[in-house]
Amino acid sequence: MSNIVLRVEDLGKKYLISHQQPNSTLRDAIASTAKSIKHKFLAKSTANSLAKEEFWALKSVSFEVKQGDVLGIVGRNGAGKSTLLKLLSRITEPTKGEIWIQGRVASLLEVGTGFHHELTGRENIFLNGSILGMSRVEIKQKFDEIVAFAEVEKFLDTPVKYYSSGMYVRLAFAVAAHLEPEILIVDEVLAVGDVQFQKKCLGKMGDVAREGRTILFVSHSMSTVESLCNRGVLLESGIVSLNASSEEVVRAYLEKAYGTAKELPLSQRRDRSGSGRIRVSSFKLLNEQGEEEPALQSGKNYDFAIGYSNNTGERLNNVVVCVDLIDERGVRVILLKSTFTNHNLTLNSDRGYILCRVKNFPLVQGMYRVTLHLAHADREVLDHIEDAANVSVDGGDFFGTGNPGIPNLCKFLVNADWSTTSANTFSNTQII
Repeated sequence: MSNIVLRVEDLGKKYLISHQQPNSTLRDAIASTAKSIKHKFLAKSTANSLAKEEFWALKSVSFEVKQGDVLGIVGRNGAGKSTLLKLLSRITEPTKGEIWIQGRVASLLEVGTGFHHELTGRENIFLNGSILGMSRVEIKQKFDEIVAFAEVEKFLDTPVKYYSSGMYVRLAFAVAAHLEPEILIVDEVLAVGDVQFQKKCLGKMGDVAREGRTILFVSHSMSTVESLCNRGVLLESGIVSLNASSEEVVRAYLEKAYGTAKELPLSQRRDRSGSGRIRVSSFKLLNEQGEEEPALQSGKNYDFAIGYSNNTGERLNNVVVCVDLIDERGVRVILLKSTFTNHNLTLNSDRGYILCRVKNFPLVQGMYRVTLHLAHADREVLDHIEDAANVSVDGGDFFGTGNPGIPNLCKFLVNADWSTTSANTFSNTQII
């Protein structure tokens, strides 16, 4: 008897994108308005003013998942990961192809799906269990365990529309993981929770996998994919480019990620998200003399210079900037964020540079990838680019002693003072 619980064959999802053609002059704007009025009265389509574009988020995707598999789905932004999970969760219908699933499916995708906002946490637990085909008795047996895991006891009888995003995700994950579906689908939404809860969730998914249930997991953390998943699928532009072990898939993803930063200038990159009111156009590494450096050395001072173009034509206040440095295993080792140090940035009305000064650069020798994120008042995402640049660190005399540290054992270098003292110094402390 086959132990395949999910099969996808020739799956495709197409969207039609409408582009409003810009009016270059006042005359064009007036003419466009007049045409719209005319079409309204004549009950005709305004298709002449719209350009239709077909966009295939997924193209001819095929793979199988066996019972007990933990499948990691990886790929860059826009590769089709979230679209695939929505199709598998029956949130949206495919344009072509077939999906065959055996067993109950519980999914945890973006914040806001799966719960009825007007119902309380308690009511949503029973609602989700019913959707999964469980009896009220079965749900009651799991109820206390779900509530304890989610840590929302005080707010259990509060409508979930009043929950913070973190509370919402905690309860949603607890419900999805504890109501014993045969297949659990989890998107990157776990990143909303705090670090301790993320660890708790990963531990629970490990327990679910050991029980012989199946997990489909999307993550940008390659170390998590390698440790949790036994299989992997790499998506590129809506196509499965590799279906293999998690180790092989992670290796291929990282090789492509380092290559992406070299292919096109940032101003021409299309694999980005955000409103586009501000766009990153370049990224440079500058030494203290303002000269561009091809590589960094541990212990020296540098400026990260982020070039931008402002498409609003006006100065923009309250801009938040993040620079992430990610190591070869996909682990974020540094997160630099302007609001951490209360820097309120204002961008010019046309073009300019954002400078981020890093003193005593602490990373050891190695290759790192850079993700850039610009937001307005931490609410509107202006521009987000993964693998925006590669940063090479050649080592350096961080300690001033000629010792480079041990790059294969640690990522950070930290100055520490060492000394010795007698046991009497800590007379009130038990020393073992």
